[in-house]
Amino acid sequence: MIQKLLIANRGEIASRIIRTCRQQGIQTVAVYSQADQEMPFVKMADEAYLIGDPPVAKSYLQMDTIIDVAKKAQVDAVHPGYGLLSENATFAQKVLDAGVIWVGPKPSVIAQMGDKVMARQVMIEANVPVVPGSEEITTWEEAVRIANQIGYPVLLKASAGGGGVGMVLCHSDHDLEQHFATTQKRAEMYFGSSAVFLEKFLERSRHIEVQVLADQHGNALHLFERECSVQRRNQKIIEESLSPSIGQEAREKLYQAALQAVHAVGYYGAGTVEFLVDQQENCYFIEMNTRLQVEHPVTEAITGLDLVSWQLAIAEEKALPWKQADFEPLGHAIEYRLYAEDPVTFFPSPGKIEVFSLPEGDGIRFDAGVETGNTITPFYDPMIAKCIISGSSREEVLTKSRETFAQMKIEGIKCNLPLLVELLDHPDFVSGKYDTTILANRKGK
Repeated sequence: MIQKLLIANRGEIASRIIRTCRQQGIQTVAVYSQADQEMPFVKMADEAYLIGDPPVAKSYLQMDTIIDVAKKAQVDAVHPGYGLLSENATFAQKVLDAGVIWVGPKPSVIAQMGDKVMARQVMIEANVPVVPGSEEITTWEEAVRIANQIGYPVLLKASAGGGGVGMVLCHSDHDLEQHFATTQKRAEMYFGSSAVFLEKFLERSRHIEVQVLADQHGNALHLFERECSVQRRNQKIIEESLSPSIGQEAREKLYQAALQAVHAVGYYGAGTVEFLVDQQENCYFIEMNTRLQVEHPVTEAITGLDLVSWQLAIAEEKALPWKQADFEPLGHAIEYRLYAEDPVTFFPSPGKIEVFSLPEGDGIRFDAGVETGNTITPFYDPMIAKCIISGSSREEVLTKSRETFAQMKIEGIKCNLPLLVELLDHPDFVSGKYDTTILANRKGK
């Protein structure tokens, strides 16, 4: 049994994990950088250890330092949260080698799915449809040849990448020649691997992902899908479940493909299988995230489950007690990500939060990483909170969202709240018939 847990992360996800642990009587250990010493998650934890200077390379990515804390604090398990080391197979193996439970899948699965080229091949062999593309490409001349075979536009992508980083849209041979070497260098700098590959760019597609939950005994469930097509810089800012944009036939295809992916790699834990859906509702695998997602509260709202609790239970080798037929979606939910950034340029806007006032009510949940008086630094992702609104229908959720945003007060920094308010009146978003171009095509951009 897990009685003491180290959270190898920061901000709102660390606070969120601590809340579940408190409910279950599990002691928590936080690690923090000098920049985060006044943040809520540090105060919430039962124990907290300073691990380094503000840059992540000197603190939150210091694997051996974190392992040393785990040993010193005598924890039973390590939860990686999302981002940072959450999909680092080397770190997962170091945790296990230290005799500590890793709250996640096997390191070999993390490595396999973290390599996008390898993941594509695994899915092809498992008869899961993938976006037309290539294996690893080493020269721009080879990239040009393949791009002309599959047709422009294409995405040049880092094989070890994620979160929209290391991804360039190319419309011509000239674009590929211009960006190939710089994309390789960027991939090496951010992910430790210069490997890149090509994917066909599906214009006006929907980005839809399926939440999966699987135990160590071969049982696997899908927990419905999340629509993630509202994005800036290829990063999501609004997610909802169920998707309002696809039909039931496409939905069932997504569920089947997601579970095929789970069984193909022997996955266990909470995970997410991501797809692109084109205008004809063809579904294509793009990647599998071997961790908890930022947007997991959307799924929690429509299932009534605590996914962190079940991550811990699965890590303890407990079996899932349900069959797929036991689940029906409980209404609708939308998550809005609140970022400390300019709502027009999307540039980060660090600074001190002078006022941070969030309304309360039924069907309103905030997962916040800050409080009034905290400073948003330039060292980390500028997300300050997630607002999750749930209700019996999408129309109810939209109405409640407008009311919630009208009562929200965030002062002292620029944030993207005006953009979220704007989207709530965007006709395509209101109708639910939107795709990944919704922000690029909005009025006034």
